[in-house]
Amino acid sequence: QVQLVESGGGLVQAGGSLRLSCASSGIIFSGTTTSWYRQAPGKQRELVATITSGGRTNYADSVKNRFTISRDNAKNTVYLQMNTLKPEDTAVYYCNARFTTWGQGTQVTVSS
Repeated sequence: QVQLVESGGGLVQAGGSLRLSCASSGIIFSGTTTSWYRQAPGKQRELVATITSGGRTNYADSVKNRFTISRDNAKNTVYLQMNTLKPEDTAVYYCNARFTTWGQGTQVTVSS
């Protein structure tokens, strides 16, 4: 059964950092495109960052120079390093692989 499991969310003060992890059973991340999305209350889900099978990365303008997406092929895990967090980064963060497979989400709350 294909599954994505996110972890690493939590409560942090503005200016702090968190690292989210996405692990998978059934999907080899190095062979596909993996993305992080987020959804804040009352808002649509938005794309945050993407890493392709070739390692190319792309970011939403709102997180450029603050967030970094990366992949550890040996651990088959994709990460989202989030620095200089802002209250507007508060959302449920979701991992997506192969464009169609989603994790259950992890809550990130940034207090001011």
